[in-house]
Amino acid sequence: MSGSGNLMDFLDEPFPDVGTYEDFHTIDWLREKSRDTDRHRKITSKSKESIWEFIKSLLDAWSGWVVMLLIGLLAGTLAGVIDLAVDWMTDLKEGVCLSAFWYSHEQCCWTSNETTFEDRDKCPLWQKWSELLVNQSEGASAYILNYLMYILWALLFAFLAVSLVRVFAPYACGSGIPEIKTILSGFIIRGYLGKWTLLIKTVTLVLVVSSGLSLGKEGPLVHVACCCGNFFSSLFSKYSKNEGKRREVSYYFPLKTLWRSFFAALVAAFTLRSINPFGNSRLVLFYVEYHTPWYMAELFPFILLGVFGGLWGTLFIRCNIAWCRRRKTTKLGKYPVLEVIVVTAITAISAYPNPYTRRSTSELISELFNDCGALESSQLCDYINDPNMTRPVDDIPDRPAGVGVYTAMWQLALALIFKIVITIFTFGMKIPSGLFIPSMAVGAMAGRMVGIGVEQLAYHHHDWIVFRNWCRPGADCVTPGLYAMVGAAACLGGVTRMTVSLVVIMFELTGGLEYIVPLMAAAVTSKWVADAFGKEGIYEAHIHLNGYPFLDVKDEFTHRTLATDVMRPRRGEPPLSVLTQDSMTVEDVETLIKETDYNGFPVVVSRDSERLIGFAQRRELILAIKNARQRQEGIVSNSIMYFTEEPPELPANSPHPLKLRRVLNLSPFTVTDHTPMETVVDIFRKLGLRQCLVTRSGRLLGIITKKDVLRHMAQMANQDPESIMFN
Repeated sequence: MSGSGNLMDFLDEPFPDVGTYEDFHTIDWLREKSRDTDRHRKITSKSKESIWEFIKSLLDAWSGWVVMLLIGLLAGTLAGVIDLAVDWMTDLKEGVCLSAFWYSHEQCCWTSNETTFEDRDKCPLWQKWSELLVNQSEGASAYILNYLMYILWALLFAFLAVSLVRVFAPYACGSGIPEIKTILSGFIIRGYLGKWTLLIKTVTLVLVVSSGLSLGKEGPLVHVACCCGNFFSSLFSKYSKNEGKRREVSYYFPLKTLWRSFFAALVAAFTLRSINPFGNSRLVLFYVEYHTPWYMAELFPFILLGVFGGLWGTLFIRCNIAWCRRRKTTKLGKYPVLEVIVVTAITAISAYPNPYTRRSTSELISELFNDCGALESSQLCDYINDPNMTRPVDDIPDRPAGVGVYTAMWQLALALIFKIVITIFTFGMKIPSGLFIPSMAVGAMAGRMVGIGVEQLAYHHHDWIVFRNWCRPGADCVTPGLYAMVGAAACLGGVTRMTVSLVVIMFELTGGLEYIVPLMAAAVTSKWVADAFGKEGIYEAHIHLNGYPFLDVKDEFTHRTLATDVMRPRRGEPPLSVLTQDSMTVEDVETLIKETDYNGFPVVVSRDSERLIGFAQRRELILAIKNARQRQEGIVSNSIMYFTEEPPELPANSPHPLKLRRVLNLSPFTVTDHTPMETVVDIFRKLGLRQCLVTRSGRLLGIITKKDVLRHMAQMANQDPESIMFN
């Protein structure tokens, strides 16, 4: 075999699928980073050879910015189209525009020349279904007909949505945020960010929001945007061939990714502004403009709203997880279409009689956030005015509540109870469902009622010591809309456990920058109260419910266990399956692969010494052997496989050996058997490891996988370790 050194190493040239991962497996972040570094080094060296190679290197460097530009354009366009479509289809449940059926109620009345300010919500061009079908606008028969049409449209939208999801894109259900967090941490879920998922989620998101179900579109829009990112990144080999490069936003977040994310957001915002879906020439969904500053004494009710938000978050998470677990473990989960239809019917039947649940949740929140000016016609602004008042329009003093305000208060109380209950059963069904808007609605209703209560208390008891210094008679002291905004932030924080990002989101939604302190006080209080009952937010709870292999950086591990306590094999288990560097045949390796389901195998010098030299991935071994049999002559079942630079000494009549050094990872991450598990967990989090090997003085003892770490953490937290169901 003196000439064996000249045998073709077929892996000198890459072959299809090498370096890829199977479905429901975790990527190797260190290997992906190393591969990208090698790719970049190769491009840089080639760029000096010719002008064409230099141009190709520039195109490679700018490909990231091109992807961000395309993502921003498509995501912004889809967001605008979804908003416009939701407005139209929501209004379609109540009536239709005669001049152009694709106009929403508001757009229809904008185009009418017969609309007056007093009756700005009524115009001849817009007709309710009772007017169109039986030519009646008032009376019991008109009300019942409109009621039935509202229910029928809601059921139709919901049925179409759940049917499209079930038939064409099962991954389009839910908010998508738990799965996105898991995917970004390195988990592979094929098809979750695919083109069909993008299309179906966009269409069904419009349908479910328009149906009137207690859910929002903000969470699912994150999934939609990620699908856009996955689609455009797949067009560039820099990203399509490297799973780590596609995920530079979770465990590994370089500064350049921050700038590119900012650029994508800028493009999306510009696109959305061009579409102008809100019709107010602004980018915010709930623009507010309050004319009264907040006072220090109001911090107490703001903090109380934070307490309410924390309690609501805890109640919702526990009840929703219990219901979702019941759905997964009982026959209920076998009938997703029936479940959606039943919940939609209950929602529509219960929502229509109450004006605050009949309208879309976004419109409800916008009305609750609004300040009561002189031109407002809402029931919430039905105060008793002083006929001698000569104050400016923007400086209306506090006034006693009228009949409309008291009517609105009990209607809001009923709407609040309804929203709390129905949202628990709605979130998690097999349709796109976001949680931001329903959570904000719960908080906004509670906040508005508290705000009106404080306002009336200050008006009737302005001589109390708590009001004396800042609320004089005839002054505009309390803004109930601000309390609604603070309550919305508190409830959203209680459910998601966000703090800093939550305050920023509230700025984006309302433009209320000067109210940062009330928002911060409510958000922090909400998180403290909710954390007292459990550290998990709703998305982390659903990650654990579904058994996704996600290591949250916020989870603390303080137990005094060692790597040897977690590694496999444990005492009484079969020995670790390993490959030797130059003594196993192709048949031996194929048999080992067939009889086990491990994702990879440590490679040692020999079974006697157990000296570690590297690690080989299962998938790459299978592909390597398959391609060697097809492309290299003389490779048979009893050919020796070797991972060294030079082939082993073999008898003259031996078949050609197979060199597989290129699939060998020569620098697998290792720890000693006495490494504290606290350190191991930290390493897995920060480096995004798939597995690490346990050694003592260079001798292989065992292996720790990400799944082993998650099982051990669950066991230490007195949870079921077998709930981690994915590899």
